[in-house]
Amino acid sequence: MESPDPSQIEEQEKKSVKMTKGPKRQADSKVSDNGVLQPLKMSKQELYKAPTVEEFNQLKEAENLFHCNLLKMQMDELLKEVALSEHRKNLLDSFVQQVTHLLHSVPKSEVVELEDLSWLSGVEVPFLFIPKVAKGKFHMEPPESINLVGSYPLGTCIKPQVSVDLAVTIPASILHPMDAINQRYPQKRALYLAGLVQHLMSTKTVGSLRFSCLHGNRLRPLLLIKPKGKDSSGVTLRVHAVPPPNFLKPSRFHPRKNNVRTEWFTGVANKQQERSEPPTPHYNSTILGDHLPLSHLQFLSAISTQCPPFRDVVALLKVWLRQRGLDQGAGCFCGFHASMLLAYLLSTHKVAKSMNAYQLFRNVLHFLASTDLTKNGITLAKNADTKAPSIPEFHMAFSVVFVDPSGHLNLCADMTTFTYKQIQHEALLSLKIWDDPTVDCFQALFMTTKSMIRTYDNVFYLSELVKLQASCKKLSLLNELMDHSGNYVLAAFPFILSLLQQGLGERIHLLAHSLPPDPEWSVDSAPPKHKDQPPLCIGLLLNLQHALSNLERGPPADSPMATEFRQMWGSRSELRRFQDGAITEAVVWSGGSACQKRLILREIISHLLQLHADIPGSSVRFVGQLDSLITVDKENPTTGEEESLKVIQAYEDLSRKLWQLEGLPLSITSVQGAHQVIRCTQVFPPVPVKLDYSFFDGEKNPVGLMPKADKPCPYYITPIKVIVHMEGSGKWPSNHLAIHHIKAAFHVCLGELLNKHHKYRYHAKPTYLDVWKDGLAFRIHVAYQREPQILREALTPEGMLIYRDNREAQSLELETQHKPYLTSTLHGLQQQHACFGAVSRLSKRWLASQFLLEDIQEEPADLLVASLFLHSAPFDPPCSPQVGFLRFLYVLSTFDWRNNPLIVNLNQKLTAADYAELKKDFVASRESLPAMFIATPNDKTVSVWTKEAPSVQMLQHAVMLAAKSLQVVQAQLVNSSLKQDIRVVFRPSLEAFDVLIHLVPKQVPLLAKAVDPPLATFQQGVFKGSASTERALPIIDYDPVRLYLSELREAFGDLALFFYDPFGGTVIAVLWKPKAFEAQSFKTTLMNARKVEVHNDVVSTVPNIEAILQDFQLIGEGLVKTVELRTEKWVI
Repeated sequence: MESPDPSQIEEQEKKSVKMTKGPKRQADSKVSDNGVLQPLKMSKQELYKAPTVEEFNQLKEAENLFHCNLLKMQMDELLKEVALSEHRKNLLDSFVQQVTHLLHSVPKSEVVELEDLSWLSGVEVPFLFIPKVAKGKFHMEPPESINLVGSYPLGTCIKPQVSVDLAVTIPASILHPMDAINQRYPQKRALYLAGLVQHLMSTKTVGSLRFSCLHGNRLRPLLLIKPKGKDSSGVTLRVHAVPPPNFLKPSRFHPRKNNVRTEWFTGVANKQQERSEPPTPHYNSTILGDHLPLSHLQFLSAISTQCPPFRDVVALLKVWLRQRGLDQGAGCFCGFHASMLLAYLLSTHKVAKSMNAYQLFRNVLHFLASTDLTKNGITLAKNADTKAPSIPEFHMAFSVVFVDPSGHLNLCADMTTFTYKQIQHEALLSLKIWDDPTVDCFQALFMTTKSMIRTYDNVFYLSELVKLQASCKKLSLLNELMDHSGNYVLAAFPFILSLLQQGLGERIHLLAHSLPPDPEWSVDSAPPKHKDQPPLCIGLLLNLQHALSNLERGPPADSPMATEFRQMWGSRSELRRFQDGAITEAVVWSGGSACQKRLILREIISHLLQLHADIPGSSVRFVGQLDSLITVDKENPTTGEEESLKVIQAYEDLSRKLWQLEGLPLSITSVQGAHQVIRCTQVFPPVPVKLDYSFFDGEKNPVGLMPKADKPCPYYITPIKVIVHMEGSGKWPSNHLAIHHIKAAFHVCLGELLNKHHKYRYHAKPTYLDVWKDGLAFRIHVAYQREPQILREALTPEGMLIYRDNREAQSLELETQHKPYLTSTLHGLQQQHACFGAVSRLSKRWLASQFLLEDIQEEPADLLVASLFLHSAPFDPPCSPQVGFLRFLYVLSTFDWRNNPLIVNLNQKLTAADYAELKKDFVASRESLPAMFIATPNDKTVSVWTKEAPSVQMLQHAVMLAAKSLQVVQAQLVNSSLKQDIRVVFRPSLEAFDVLIHLVPKQVPLLAKAVDPPLATFQQGVFKGSASTERALPIIDYDPVRLYLSELREAFGDLALFFYDPFGGTVIAVLWKPKAFEAQSFKTTLMNARKVEVHNDVVSTVPNIEAILQDFQLIGEGLVKTVELRTEKWVI
């Protein structure tokens, strides 16, 4: 391959520079000798020239219409990015000319019967002959004409999927005026395409040849042609075979007319001659649609020339539709529909031609959001002929009505009501996003892909589509089968969706479905059967006020509606008497806990499909159900909601009793929960227990009840932290040590009063008070409001009082002020969004299993999950743990932590101005801020929860793990052929670690909560259920593994990193630090875990690995089972 001449490159670049110059301001651009553009040098007069009228208008437009100038620039850059380059257009034009020339040279063949395919060799006809081949004659000859149609000649074709449509007109001599009857025309159309393929294959001048069909319609096959060479991946030429314009009269395809005879379709003679044939509106619209591509192009071209931004608006709409998966497949809303809708708004003067692209795009979304085409259809026909159908007639035949300029064709004939409702919902949601100045609307609208699995709360798949044949029979859909030419999937699917919508009712806000994809197949292969297409996906947006209800209450027993209700629910319907005295029909679904109630929708869907459509449960696959990973009680499956509620009720009761205490030196000013269980986000909430005293040693111990020597580790009892603020008074000392003594006295006093008035067992310590209430342990900390301020006070040598921030004051402020505030705020969020707690617990379970919970700690993890509910754009707030967890992984893996703060607007206290100021301050101070910066209304500049962790390296590791986990989880949820084991992303890879410390399972207190818990369990000294009396307090907050870890980090933290899953992990993974094995100069103060080496009379120290590994075993004696060395991972 010859390299281009550098002089030619320079000349082309000079030309391109000249072409890009504006008409008003020009400056000479310079190109260096190596062909690199140099910065423009402008004179002082040009640099400070007043803005032109055009520039002034653009500035004013950006100020008035956009949230900021950045949004306008982003949209402009997007349009440049998706537009076809001149080079790409030249390639396309050349390729179109080449194919056109080849098609014009198609040889003429002899006339044969339609069923005679002997003249074809090496090519299969792209048509499913259902029920059989029609009668008629056929022959090949060159096309009557070949024309470019669709988006390319209109100028609305965009990248990356560049498709050019070529309409090849079938000669009139091949067709017959009666070909519209009984699929004769569609079969001839398919045969003509096969003949074109045979000719192109003989020339061997084009690239790959494949068949497809237009928007999933098997009656409209397409030929896909790609060029040879490196350009084949980015360009596809779609060849449509169409009849001559006006070959068949449009009136023949009226929605109420029949063009597929029952006798021909069924093969059974029609004995009732007087019986009228059923209308075939979908079949009619298919045939009629082939007659109109040229007239549609002419109409759109005329509109676009009158409105300069027309092409840009269509490009934006295409990107918007593509990101939502609405532009491809059967019944889609593609770029052609978007162009026609914009043309409708312009032609009916609902929008002005002088509007810019931004205004037009917003108006299109507003029209979609506010106009229900399922009830009030629209038409582009201004002067339709008298034989054209009326809008009510279209509504009788189709779900969605949008009539083309001819007045005869419904452009949305194949669209279901549910697809249009989905489009409406997306448009309304997009407008809300656009009107919110705190949201990055460009990212939400144009850059985020909304897959079904991350968009909808519940998703299920209908597989084994061959079973829909039985559904058609059960639902008596012979007429619909005829109308869809035997495609039982498209015939039955709308009825199944309507059935589910009726059955689910108020339980859902929206029912959406995937669009059956456009199949592609090789030209030498038979077309795929209807049953071979991928499973149909159905998504539900839940209404949590009703979604989890156990009761479906029907009409009164004597109501005419009762019969319909009983028919709907079958044997599940029964008469019930309610407390208000009413006797009505009702259906009761099983489910006591929240996780069981989440299965009610599955039960409803399976029941309805089996009862009314003969679809067995084996053909319905529900996606997700990750509840098992956070199950608290496996005997009575719960996922923590009920346990958290019991703890909150016990805390509120304790809080009331603390407020009512009398005899305290100072009164209590506030009682605040500061534990994650109070905000319903503890992975495994504590459950009330009573002690098995036979498990413990009878001897008294000041720490608490100790287990017998031969017993395993006792049950882990979680201390629930409560902050009690005492009133301010002059009696409080100003010395922090004296304050500690006063607080210790208050702990003793509170314990004695609680024991005296309520018989609560307690254990007072200098820094806290443990109270045993209803089988739960509450750890009370007395706080003094001014203590953090006192800790910051210091005296200079001159005796001046100054304030210096310090770690102790920050830590105390965090525990006594920030944490209680966060707990109460997130508790309120849980009241608004019932699944917030479950999503947070599931997300933190993943963090813990991947050894990340000590870096992305509890509070930042809760805030990250809270952002999914408070700032859910471009989605709705999640209403199921599954979709919330997927979005958590997505945000963690895709958020730009380096360049943006994560702003969590708790209680909606931050304004748009606050957002702008916060981002500005973040950019100015980025280098001094944490790697993960999370801002809240009470913490705008510091990010107190992530100040210490994670480090840059651990954050990058978390991002990488989240991205990989999301990929694996989505693949498993979507692809039924993969082994369904969601737990795989909760199992950490141990390959990267240098040493593995295996623990004795019986000494791990939370072993039963492991990702893969052991089958055999052991007794840990407790029974489930609260106890009325207790003889002594158990050991609270005793986790030997955590204590062992703290000793390891204290002793060897400068040499290694230690990782552990706190929820039942039996392995501590050790990773040597990169500089651990560097030799250091000998110092007697730095000999911990090191040994002396002498090289060339130079004394240095290196880590004593053998001794360190022995220490691992010795420090953990009784806890450590083995220490596994991975010597191939490190060298001494």
